[in-house]
Amino acid sequence: MTLAKAVVTGSIYRAPEKRFTQNNVPVSSFVLNIGDREEMLLRVIAKRQSLDEVVSSLGKDDRVLVEGRLQITTVKNESGAERRIFEIDANTVEPISATAGIGASSAASSNEEIVKFPKEEEFADELIGEDEIPF
Repeated sequence: MTLAKAVVTGSIYRAPEKRFTQNNVPVSSFVLNIGDREEMLLRVIAKRQSLDEVVSSLGKDDRVLVEGRLQITTVKNESGAERRIFEIDANTVEPISATAGIGASSAASSNEEIVKFPKEEEFADELIGEDEIPF
């Protein structure tokens, strides 16, 4: 059952593995840990050929952002108990850099402008007074 569009980040818990369909289309899958303090595992399935190169470059403990359709599958184990498996049919898989310095240095080297937001106390004086609100 497909629930909705989902965007999640996490670290790869189980390294990606690639298999092929009968039509020789690559299907990659890996398990993503989206929990901060405890393990919350989510299976990611990448059926699109455009994702094959990105997923094959990933390894265990890499941080990624995944966007796709959230699906729930119910399976029965050997004892007959039903178990739910949560998975995402990925549209996009993007690696997240380990440190912020890497992203900043690559942006500076490609002549892109780095946007710096002012601190709260720097623009606190510019707030609109209550008498200036039109409603």
